[in-house]
This record gives sequence, structure tokens and C-alpha cells, in this order.
Amino acid sequence: MSAATARPADVLRLAIVVGALGVVFGDIGTSPIYTLQTVFNPEDPHPVPASTDNVYGVVSLIFWSVMLIVTVTYVLLAMRVDNDGEGGIMALITLLRRWASDRAGRGTLALASLGVFGAALFLGDSMITPAISVLSAVEGLKIVSPSFEQWIVPITAVIIVVLFAAQKFGTAAVGRLFGPIMIGWFVSIGACGVWGIAREPGILRALSPTYATEFLAGNFHYAFFALAAIVLSVTGAEALYADMGHFGRRPISVGWIFLVFPACTLSYLGQGALILEDRANLSAPFFLLTPDWALVPMVVLATAATVIASQAVITGAFSVAAQAAQLGYLPRLRIVHTSRSAHGQIYVPWINWLLMVSVLTLVFAFRTSASLAFAFGMAVTGTIAITTILFFYVAFRTWRLPRWLLGALAAVLLTIDLLFLAANLTKLVHGAWLPLAIAITAFTVMTTWQRGRALVSARREAMEGSLAGFVDDLAAHPAQVVAGTAIFLNRGGQSAPLALRANVEHNHIRHAHVAVVAVEVDTVPRVGDDERVTVEHLGHGADGITHVTVRFGYTEKPDVPRALATLTPEQTEGRLDLATATYFLSKIELRLGEDAAMAAWRRRLFIATSHITADAAEHFALPRDRTVLLGSHVDV
Repeated sequence: MSAATARPADVLRLAIVVGALGVVFGDIGTSPIYTLQTVFNPEDPHPVPASTDNVYGVVSLIFWSVMLIVTVTYVLLAMRVDNDGEGGIMALITLLRRWASDRAGRGTLALASLGVFGAALFLGDSMITPAISVLSAVEGLKIVSPSFEQWIVPITAVIIVVLFAAQKFGTAAVGRLFGPIMIGWFVSIGACGVWGIAREPGILRALSPTYATEFLAGNFHYAFFALAAIVLSVTGAEALYADMGHFGRRPISVGWIFLVFPACTLSYLGQGALILEDRANLSAPFFLLTPDWALVPMVVLATAATVIASQAVITGAFSVAAQAAQLGYLPRLRIVHTSRSAHGQIYVPWINWLLMVSVLTLVFAFRTSASLAFAFGMAVTGTIAITTILFFYVAFRTWRLPRWLLGALAAVLLTIDLLFLAANLTKLVHGAWLPLAIAITAFTVMTTWQRGRALVSARREAMEGSLAGFVDDLAAHPAQVVAGTAIFLNRGGQSAPLALRANVEHNHIRHAHVAVVAVEVDTVPRVGDDERVTVEHLGHGADGITHVTVRFGYTEKPDVPRALATLTPEQTEGRLDLATATYFLSKIELRLGEDAAMAAWRRRLFIATSHITADAAEHFALPRDRTVLLGSHVDV
């Protein structure tokens, strides 16, 4: 291959890396703003004395925490496990559900439920990250002038509103805008770190793991509690994994190893050097590390970077919510695909506005980044620990590495994760309760929806009856035939759609050509074109009726007309005229009944959640001028 032909591919790969820098690394890349400041915060209920040994120990512990949790657990290990390119905790849940359905493993189902709680924690992280990140950057205005303090919360609120309003333009557009800014950010914090290290070169000794272990072992009575703040250095690790479907594993790995990790390390070392030089720098070591002439530009750049930090978890939340909806944990949501080439780049309006309201509420309620710090750590440690557990379960089942090696890795990494989690549990009364409350609420909604949906589906199938029996009845008692093609969408493959049954029983007519289309969502992100559509002719007595199964992956937009357009005349025996076909949807109205299978409060929650369900015609890309809804009701 010539250089001329290789160059466009190289440019494309570089563009993808730049886009990933603009979307994926904002959260973890802005952690240096507040991590060390939080560790040595004198108002902490378990303060860490800022002695020389402790500064070395904390900086060393931060470096090795990032190395083991982000570089090893996520970049080198977890991101090698994906579901057809999709990453994140929902991809792991999908793999577990697939195995559970194959072998009916209760343990696997229990792990999948644990994964759903991890996904709920990540949604809590998606609410807390924008609040703490933007607040921490705008708080730099206090360093410029104390008179700016009263403007911190209003400025933060305006930035957050603008950020969420921009989501509709898509991840690619946001990445192209944010990528160069983040490159400037990492170069700047790295340069400031070098400037600090030059003033106190001895801080480089903190790169040795001995300082981290000595700090933990020798001062465990307060070092353990310090872990609740040190974990802030790895916030955003789950976003790397969740956003893998947007950019791929390689661009994210390259960006992390060659730019993000070195820049963050230099910043932490530089801040440590600054604290060693003068303990008065504990109040805001990140901003005080910046030369006076560059302070205002750094505050502006930090604000831009924290907006981008918010972007990382927002796009991750879109991916998690969309996958959860497709897998039956949430109602059908309106999903906008913002890229023609990248399947994972989506915008979910309902989730976007929910997050915006939640983030603004947190900003006005807590008002400072320090107040949110422990809430942030709880969300992060819980998600990371659950992801690690699920990853190693998948690795044990699918990787060919020796079991003893995987077991040793799992023991080391899980011990670290659980140590961080235990430290954050000690901060429950200081804010760590918040992400747990959010996660429990989201988990309850998701599991209630999954259970209620299963009950309604079973009742609906009983109401619909067998498709084969319906066809036999139709042959024995023919209805009046009208010209044209009717397409009836159906959830399952064996039952008669309620709309079809109602049309025959109440209107006493049927169309000359009928297609019963069963829409199935597989536990893979995308389905190949050769597996998309399956046709089954229903045999004697079903003249003019064809059964079609259309399959989609859980990350795909279920465009039914486009899928049906791939059918050949031979497959349908020339029966279907898609250009003029009328689409029929069965609309189900839920009513509160006396179902003993669910508690009354869960039935009410299930019905309330159903109101956010997206329009079915839009969801399946049906032509509105040729779509008819026929309704029925189900008691729950």
C-alpha cells in the first residue's frame, strides 16, 4: 500500500483519537482540579495531616490507584471484553443474560441483577459529575478575586443549561469542537506540573509504590478514610468503557496512554511539590500551580474542560439508557441517531432533560464542589467494583488464560476496589447517601419495569391467542376481504396481534394481503443483513397471510419499513405492496388491577413509568399517514 493511500486512513484514525479526547476523557482528565484539595481538606470529618511523608504517600497512592484501576482494569483488561464493539456495564449484563437464557444459571442471573444496580449507580454518576466538575472549575474565580464567589453558582447553572441544550447536535459534532480544547488542557496541566516538579524534584520519588504502601500501612487510622477522596482521581473510568461503542477500543487506549495519563500524573506530582514547598497552597493547589499571568486563562480552560468532563458521562448515560430500554429494563425511549457512520452515537432527549434538571438541583442544593465530593466517590467506587466483578466472571468463561492467573488478578484488583468502596461507606452521612439513593431509585424503576413488562406480555399473549388457531378460525369463518396490504406489528412470533384480531372480530374485514411482523431485539448490538428478515408462510387456510420476523440489535434503530424493503418478491410470493401498505399497531392501555404478582406500589410505579414510553410509530419508523392504532387494555 502506498503512502498516498495510507494517509487518509491515518488522518481518519487521528481524527477519531481527537474526537475521543473531546468526549471520553473529560471526566477523568479534570480530576486533578479537586482530588488533592479534597484529600487535605481541613473540614473533612477525617482530615489527613499535610506532613511531608503524607504528601509523598498520597501522591503515590493517587498514581498507583490510577495505574491499577484505570490503566490495568479498564484500558488493558475490561475494554477487551465487548459485545460486538459495545462496552460498558450494560454490554457485560447482556452477555450474562445471554448465558443465563442458554443454561438457566441462577448465579448468572444474580450477577446480571448486580450489573443493573451498577448501571443505576452510573446514572447517579451522570448526575453528580457535571455538578461537581463545573462547580470546581468556576470556583477558580475565587483565586482570581474573592468578589467573584457570589457568581459561582449562577455561572455554573448557565454553563450546564447550555451544555445539555447542545446535546442534540450529536457526539461527533461535540467531539470535533471539544477535542482540540482537551488537547490544550492536557498540554497545559502537564506543563504546569513540570513547572511545579522543577521547584521540588524530590516529589518524583512518589512514583515508587513503597510510599503508597507505607502511607496505608503506617497511618491506616486516617489513610483508610483518605481513600474516599483519593478515589476522585479515577472518576470517569467507567465512562471510558461505556463510550467504547462511540469510538472503539484502540483510539481510547492510545489517547489515555500517550497523553491523558502522563498529563494527569505530571499535574498530581506538581501539586504535591507545591504543597511540600508551602502548606498554604493546600487551599487550591491546582490553580496555585498556575503562574499568575496564566491564572485567568487557566480558569477559562478549566471551565471548558469540566464541561467536556460532563460530556463523557452524559454520552455514557445515553448509551446505558438506550441499551437498558432495548433489553427491557426501561420503557421504549425516543432515540435520535446522530451519526450515519457510527452506530453508537445517539441522543436520548428524555434522559438528557432528566439529567439537566437533576444536575441543576444538585448545584443549587450543595453549592460547592467540596460538598459533593463524597457523593461523587460513592457512585464511582460502586460502579467500578461491580464492573470488575462482572468482567472477571466473563473472563473466566471466555478467556484462555490460566485460571490461577485470572484469579490472582481478580483478587488484587477487587481488593483495591472494595477497599475504596469501604472507605466511601464511612462517608454515608456526609453525602455518600446521595448516589445510593439515586441508584436504588433507578434500580427499583428498572426491575419493576422488567417484571411488569413480563406480566403484561404474558397477559397480552393470552388475549391474543395462537396465530395458528386464529388462522384456522379465519379459514372456517371467512371475513370480508378488502383490497390492499396490511402489516400488523407484533411482539412475539406465535400469537395473533390484537389489532388483527380486533379488525376481524369487530370490523369483520381483512385485507387481501396481510403480513404479521414480529419485531425481535437480540442480545447483540447489531444484526447482519443476511439475518435481518425471516419469512414463514402459514400454510393451508392462511391464503394471503405471511408471517415475517424482523430482528434488530439492541443498539440499532428498529426501522421496520427499511427491513421489509429487503424482502424479495420470491419470499413474499408477490403479495406485499409496501409502497401503499397500511401499518397497524396494537395499543395497550394499562389499568390498576388486583394482581398479586406485584405489590400495589410497584404496580402504580409500573403504570407511571409507562407514560414516558416513546411513540411506537416513530420508534419503528412507520409512515404516520399510513399507520392505524387499535387499542385494548390490560389490568396489572
